[in-house]
Amino acid sequence: MASSSTILTLKLLIDTKRNKVLFAETSKEVIDFLFNLLCLPLGTVIRLLNKTGMVGCLANLYRSVENMSDTYMQQNHQKDVLLKPNVSFSSPQVANLLPSSDYSDGDNLDDSFYMCRNRCAYNVTCNNTTLCPTCGSIMNIKTKYIGNKVAKEVFPNKNGFVQGVVTYMVMDGLIIEPMSTISGITLLNKFNMKEVGALQEKVVELGLTQGVNLLKASLDSKAVLTSVFLKNNV
Repeated sequence: MASSSTILTLKLLIDTKRNKVLFAETSKEVIDFLFNLLCLPLGTVIRLLNKTGMVGCLANLYRSVENMSDTYMQQNHQKDVLLKPNVSFSSPQVANLLPSSDYSDGDNLDDSFYMCRNRCAYNVTCNNTTLCPTCGSIMNIKTKYIGNKVAKEVFPNKNGFVQGVVTYMVMDGLIIEPMSTISGITLLNKFNMKEVGALQEKVVELGLTQGVNLLKASLDSKAVLTSVFLKNNV
């Protein structure tokens, strides 16, 4: 996890007349977080949004699994595979933007390897909640790795998704591209901004609360930055 002193920021360009974010200028860590949202399993998204905040019926599906008696579940299946799916983060900064208690990143994804109890075809996995593709049982029998720890190479890249020497532009609808002077001017023309005096720069922090709010807004809004940083007064 990133330390509590780690603060990620976005520099917003706001149209004060329409109370709307035109775009934000930000760093690779924020972009890594936004891209990481595409990796979240549905079960994790539902837990983050507290079920009551979900639109549609997915929350009911989640609740049905919670309430289902173990008597009716297959012996080889655990509810946590559905209710608490694993999430891998691309960097410590990204991990710090969502509640850590909702993830089993530390327990289920480590340097160890696991097999099923039947040792089918000698299949191995790094994740001790994986189901064996041969017999369907959970692969949670720990096996010893012999030799140098080259196994590190199979784990997610801790450097994130995008390059760190570039400043990025995030539009209100989460369209993301590298920042440049020309792209900024082009956007202002696109928004038909004739009164430069109506533009305002504002630096905002991206922390735990904003991270969850961005996830929620990305599912039900086409003006995500405006919704999170202006309308919610975060």
